[in-house]
Amino acid sequence: MSHSQEFYTKGKYKIIYGMRNEFTICYNETKPIVNNYWQSVNPMMKTLPIFLLQLSVVIAIGRVFMIVLRPLRQPRFLSQLLAGVLLGPGALGISGRVANDLTPFEGSMFLETMANLGVTFYMFLVGLEMDLTPIQKMGKTALSVAISGMLLPLAAGVGLHSMALQRQTVRAPEMGAYFWSIALTLTSFPDLARMLSDLKLMYTDLGKTALTAAVVNDLSCWCLLVVAVSLINGKKELYVAIPVLVGMTIFWFSLRPLIRKILRYISATSKEATTSDKHIYFILSLVFLSGFVTELCGAHSIFGAFMFGLMIPAGELGTTIMDKVEEFVVGILLPPIFLITGTRTNIQYIFADYSVGLVIAVILLASSAKIISALLVCLYLKCPVRDGLALGVLMNTKGVLALIILNEGRNMKGFDQQTFSWIVVAIAFMTAIIGPIVSYTHKSERHLKYMDRHLEKCKTEAPIRILACVHSTRNLSAMITLLEISNATRKSPIIVFAVHLVELAGRASAMLIFHDKDKTADTGHTCSREKAEAEQIVSAFESFEDNNHGATVKPLTAVSPYATMHEDVNHFALDKLANIILIPFHRRSDPVGGWTEENVQHKLVNQNLLATSPCSIGLLVDRGLTSFAESQKGTQQECRIAMLFVEGTDDREALAYAWRMAGTPSVTLSVIRFVPGKEGSEFMENSGDNEEEPDIFTAMFERETQKQLDDDYINQFRFKTMHDESIAYVEIQVNSGDQIVSAISSEFYDFDLYVVGRGHGCTSQLTAGLSTWSEFPELGVMGETLISMNLETPASVLVVQQSHPVSSGSKKFTSNSTKDVFGNKGVPAFVNHRKSVDGF
Repeated sequence: MSHSQEFYTKGKYKIIYGMRNEFTICYNETKPIVNNYWQSVNPMMKTLPIFLLQLSVVIAIGRVFMIVLRPLRQPRFLSQLLAGVLLGPGALGISGRVANDLTPFEGSMFLETMANLGVTFYMFLVGLEMDLTPIQKMGKTALSVAISGMLLPLAAGVGLHSMALQRQTVRAPEMGAYFWSIALTLTSFPDLARMLSDLKLMYTDLGKTALTAAVVNDLSCWCLLVVAVSLINGKKELYVAIPVLVGMTIFWFSLRPLIRKILRYISATSKEATTSDKHIYFILSLVFLSGFVTELCGAHSIFGAFMFGLMIPAGELGTTIMDKVEEFVVGILLPPIFLITGTRTNIQYIFADYSVGLVIAVILLASSAKIISALLVCLYLKCPVRDGLALGVLMNTKGVLALIILNEGRNMKGFDQQTFSWIVVAIAFMTAIIGPIVSYTHKSERHLKYMDRHLEKCKTEAPIRILACVHSTRNLSAMITLLEISNATRKSPIIVFAVHLVELAGRASAMLIFHDKDKTADTGHTCSREKAEAEQIVSAFESFEDNNHGATVKPLTAVSPYATMHEDVNHFALDKLANIILIPFHRRSDPVGGWTEENVQHKLVNQNLLATSPCSIGLLVDRGLTSFAESQKGTQQECRIAMLFVEGTDDREALAYAWRMAGTPSVTLSVIRFVPGKEGSEFMENSGDNEEEPDIFTAMFERETQKQLDDDYINQFRFKTMHDESIAYVEIQVNSGDQIVSAISSEFYDFDLYVVGRGHGCTSQLTAGLSTWSEFPELGVMGETLISMNLETPASVLVVQQSHPVSSGSKKFTSNSTKDVFGNKGVPAFVNHRKSVDGF
């Protein structure tokens, strides 16, 4: 040992400090030998139990952090990173028990081997999940954000590393600037997708712009990392990177077509309906081979695995692989990389040899490079500042990819422990602030101005935007029929966002799949039943668009858990400024007039939508409305619609929609208004006397206000339709709910569709006797009464509810402009499971 080296003893270890960011660890290990050839103790029996203990502890602590941080909207990545740091030398690793039994030096080699295996498979999944189509049609803002999000962080990485380089040249090697810059430039595409999904911003203009820019940043950073690793391995000779890049290019243009041909052959010859396990195992075996080939070329195995994932075309194969192995890779194989990162992070000495102000400045500047670049772009393009702030924070999403880059730099001695700890803390800080800042800028009610987009306020000839939801093909015909009679003309067009609601199963985050009818289908795989159903739904809505020149249809598929499906629908309706959401009833009638039980989860979705919808919502009970659509193809059969008006905002909204449908040829509308008779009027007046004294005048004023609004809207309707022979108006005096039922049964029983208001929040004395018992509260009093009546011909029912402003002075969620503030041009902005997403 030279005089320039220092050492100290810690337990059974003798740690010798050297120069140039190196140290040596010595320890004694007894290996019993038998017959002078073989060890009597299997070495795997020593390292494997240590690894199993490490894996169990880091997963358990990560789960605890996930439970604690979940209310703060923190991602899984931060919980796992904190678990690794907690077990590091700056926290629990100080304890000799933890250092000797949980993170011993002799177990580090096996731990790193398993971590490399995990990141190799993880990078394969990243490539499998990513799609390059957004690059072909990216908008101006996304391109600007991607370019500025690379240039400024690259410069910041070099500058911040120079701050450390000026202080201690030996401990801060020059090559570390490469990895600083690449780590700051990176935006982790899969982690960003999950973050946007959790924040319900994936399909907004903000989310699409961020995801599109993330694809460009990811690919650029991987190219830079390949060059950096090749240069360092080749002692700064640029030509050593050429074989790696050329090899990857050859793989892309030769193996990718070959894989497509193999998949088409399997699809044509296989008798199985879905991708078999043997195909999955074969693909996973090729992951090892691709990693081995890139190691031979002088690069890390993660590059080959990532490229191989990109080569697999979109289809059922990629979806099946993700469903089968993603949770195993992320939950079991990936935690070792967090433990390795934690053992290399010592927050105890983060301020050693440096001033506190300098270290904090480095961390803050590293965290703000992306934010500043996005803000500058948004200010230049005159986008709202809050959008620029949110976009910059989202582009700071690092995730596991950043840790892979940092550990690769650490392995190449580009960082010492202190500078490595700086950037790990910076990454943790970047991740922690994403959820709170984006929630504040895009979910705070102070920024969400309410716009009155009710149908009641719109002119009958004004264009409307409809969000039509279906769960399966069983809901399809009735929904399309309803759209056909919604009077789509060139003078009064309708824009339909046709949403196929699919339950999320086997995935960590929700997704929204936009369908491009001009995109040819991929025939390289066998279509599953779910995909065939989705294609049938898309085809039916596109046929509706072709047959109705005043309608524009945007088909998409929303995949999310039933418990949060209403949030995805609401946010999409909010982003697209929908006037009304149309949803099917969870039950449908059978041929004998009874009911077929549907998925009870659909009922939960409907109830959640009715309780939280940002716009008006229509619940369609199909009891034969499809027969009109079928017969209309051959003859012009008349569709008879009855609108039953009692009182309140929901009834006015229902009348507005029925009024619009009356403009459709071959549609007749009868508006039946039930008004209180003499006994009913006296009962309503006396009912106010039974209320508590402080609420008497409030209730009376509210009742008179609603009555005046009802009268004004009815008078407006009657005045504008007085010469329209297809519209009839009738007033019926009733004193109770029984008289309403009697009037419908005797005079107004022969209709194809009834349109009623749900009456949510409105207690009418006319229907009080009908609401004593309710099986389907989502239909309201009149809606449930209609489906329970024994009419000669059961008719379909459309129950309409108008959204109401939130109480206590706050306003309803809505957007404040129809302009795409990010300038996207209908660009496919996100693909999950390799399916394209188009913005509108």
